[in-house]
Amino acid sequence: MAVFGVLAAALGLVGLIRPEVMIGLMGLDPVPGADRTDGDHTLLFLTASSMAALNMGVYYVLAALADWKPFFRWTVPFRLLTCTVFTLTVVAGRAPAGFLGVGLWEGTGALVTGAALRYESRRAARTEPAGAAPAQTEPARPEPAR
Repeated sequence: MAVFGVLAAALGLVGLIRPEVMIGLMGLDPVPGADRTDGDHTLLFLTASSMAALNMGVYYVLAALADWKPFFRWTVPFRLLTCTVFTLTVVAGRAPAGFLGVGLWEGTGALVTGAALRYESRRAARTEPAGAAPAQTEPARPEPAR
């Protein structure tokens, strides 16, 4: 999660600072300057997407630092959905083939996250003694004095 978060935040910053780099990576027109026509909102959408990527990257890093497993689990189906939508967008001809990389990035991240969660869950199940109660996630709180 932390690695994905750092990469997402870094790519978000790249998109905000040097949008032509991100446009080129996605296989779009690499000249975002004066050659754009009136009504071309490519840079506007790239700015919004880049800001979202930066924010998302920070969320992922913070969730990783907190070891917030429910958040990790929530990301898996939604990242697979993103992979599906982005892939279908390329297949339908609404985006250039270079955009497929964005979908594959999401799908690969979802599969790696899901596999890591499954591995950790199985490892934890093997290390707990038979019949033992699951480990507490929060320390026990003392009873208030009466």
